[in-house]
Amino acid sequence: MTFPKLLATIAIVLFGIIGIAIFFKEDKYPGIPIEATVLAPLEIELDKEIRMASPVEPIAKQEMTNTSLSKVEIATSKFMLRPNEPLLEVDRIGQLFSKTGPNLPIVETITYKSRVDWQKGRPVWLSDYATHYATSKHFIARSLNGNKDYFKQDLAEGDRFNVLRPGKKINFYLLIDTSRSKMWFYYIDLGTNERVLLKTYTVGLGRFDSSKASGMLTPLGKYSLGSKIAIYKPKMMGFYNGTKTEMIRVFGSRWLPFEKELGPSTVPAAGFGIHGVPWILGAKGELVENLDSLGKYESDGCVRLSTNDIEELFAIIITRLTIVELVKDYHEAKLPGVEREVLVEQ
Repeated sequence: MTFPKLLATIAIVLFGIIGIAIFFKEDKYPGIPIEATVLAPLEIELDKEIRMASPVEPIAKQEMTNTSLSKVEIATSKFMLRPNEPLLEVDRIGQLFSKTGPNLPIVETITYKSRVDWQKGRPVWLSDYATHYATSKHFIARSLNGNKDYFKQDLAEGDRFNVLRPGKKINFYLLIDTSRSKMWFYYIDLGTNERVLLKTYTVGLGRFDSSKASGMLTPLGKYSLGSKIAIYKPKMMGFYNGTKTEMIRVFGSRWLPFEKELGPSTVPAAGFGIHGVPWILGAKGELVENLDSLGKYESDGCVRLSTNDIEELFAIIITRLTIVELVKDYHEAKLPGVEREVLVEQ
């Protein structure tokens, strides 16, 4: 074989290898499902151990997964804060639960009947309505009671309450800005490809750690939230990092775990989640939530919310696919859908 032919052959082989690599790279991170996903929430058992990601493991010893961001990507993601730009601060949560309006277009007010066409042979209860309308019992209870009582679920003929509107294909999306300790909560209307901002929250995040790719114990990247949720009350015990613990002192009253990575992420999803602020002993010896960590960097990596905030978020999202994206600056996020100024129904 002549030298020119040898060069030509090598070039063809190299281009072939590059083409194959590009093909597999494009398939590595499937996009967010275009169809709405209905989840079946599953409360974790208290005797199952919850182990958080190690807060002290240096990055050099971590296994960098296929979904990990490279050091180059992290370095180029540095940003300048834009103090003159106003942050989006809204609270439309009340429009999800109000029975008198105005309401958001993703909810519908219905009247309780103990006998319905879609359930034959026996009366239906609140849990039946929750399953039928893919709406959590906590969501229905808050609307039914007209306040933030998620456990009083007594129904009488003719009672009215809200459910997530049948036929509306929606997902939820949480955008967390780690530089500002803020979280923006959206719903995504998959039918119209529109997104609507529901509420802005202040969150607590993980401690700073220069050995981590994100610069802190809280990761950067995009994750889905899982269905193995938990509700904690005082005196409920479980195992945390190998120790039997009163779980509300670690996770507050609710736990929403990360399930899997949906693209480049600094660490795998396992061990991370969104939960309430820890509860501590108050001046009178009673357990009270510790709100001091909100807006600060004190957790082992998870995202913390006040009790009121985590309980309402939990009530809304646990039956639908929810994506959480963590970025250094919310201006850099690539949100799905087109931003829409919400139109409420009177």
